[in-house]
Amino acid sequence: MGTETTFYISGLKCDGCVTTAKNALSKVIGYESAEIDLEAATMRVIGDVDPQAISAAMSEVGYAAVVKSE
Repeated sequence: MGTETTFYISGLKCDGCVTTAKNALSKVIGYESAEIDLEAATMRVIGDVDPQAISAAMSEVGYAAVVKSE
């Protein structure tokens, strides 16, 4: 299992948004899986990914993602 990175994410409103986001994430090198919590506006990404690549992928489909610092 890869590294786990949590992001704050904005713009996702429904399950369709989640599907769009996960499709965009699947194109990021190292991506394994993601759990998106619409209520908490967070996204947990598993995989050896570059956080900037995740943010860029989300931006391309109209969402904003920022790494949540621990």
